[in-house]
Amino acid sequence: MPRSRHALLTVAVLLLALGCAAPGHAQSAATSSAAVNASVSNQDAAGGLKAALEQAGNLAVSKLGAENGYLNNPRVRIPLPKLLEQARPLLKMTGKGQQLDDLVLQMNRAAESAIPLARPLLVNAVKNMSFSDAWAIVRGGDNAATEYLREKTSGQLAQEFLPMVRKVTERAGLAAHYNSTMALAPKLGVQPKEYATVEAYVTQRALDGLYVMLADEEKAIRANPLASGSKLISKVFGALK
Repeated sequence: MPRSRHALLTVAVLLLALGCAAPGHAQSAATSSAAVNASVSNQDAAGGLKAALEQAGNLAVSKLGAENGYLNNPRVRIPLPKLLEQARPLLKMTGKGQQLDDLVLQMNRAAESAIPLARPLLVNAVKNMSFSDAWAIVRGGDNAATEYLREKTSGQLAQEFLPMVRKVTERAGLAAHYNSTMALAPKLGVQPKEYATVEAYVTQRALDGLYVMLADEEKAIRANPLASGSKLISKVFGALK
């Protein structure tokens, strides 16, 4: 048999083999997906996910809203703006060291005071979830639900947080404290590139911390749905194991 004809025959055999294997693989994936759909109804998927999100939201808000909930958690603690942190050595030389420490404390206290406002907004976002949203999230990655909530709530939460943060910062004299400290930047030869007001800075960092904690709680529920104590959560997320 000529080499060219032999090569063509080999390619044809390979293509035939691949063509036969691909449908089998696709059928296996489809069967798996169908099995999940058969064991979990739309109502169960939505109900289980909503229960999981409400649980995750309540846990995240409760942890962050406790005294030192932000301050003592390195993953969500609100630090000084980078500009002030970089200028700390010079500011300490001018007697501003304690002022910086007080600033960090009060910023985290402001976040802890504002975070309970997130609870009703998170609950509302969960209640308005569609069946298609629920299925996409259930089958999504470890933080699919958190990203959904971030998209649906971050803008409104920022609006809700600002007045509360401003109230706390003004009561503590933090606004003037922050602004006067930031005003020192040009004198040190640098220009501020971060939030010009303390309430804007604290609000954004508080929200960042909320979504970090939500992602942690979501990941824990997905990893061990039985630990949630909810039969519906266990049914929905257990079906994906």
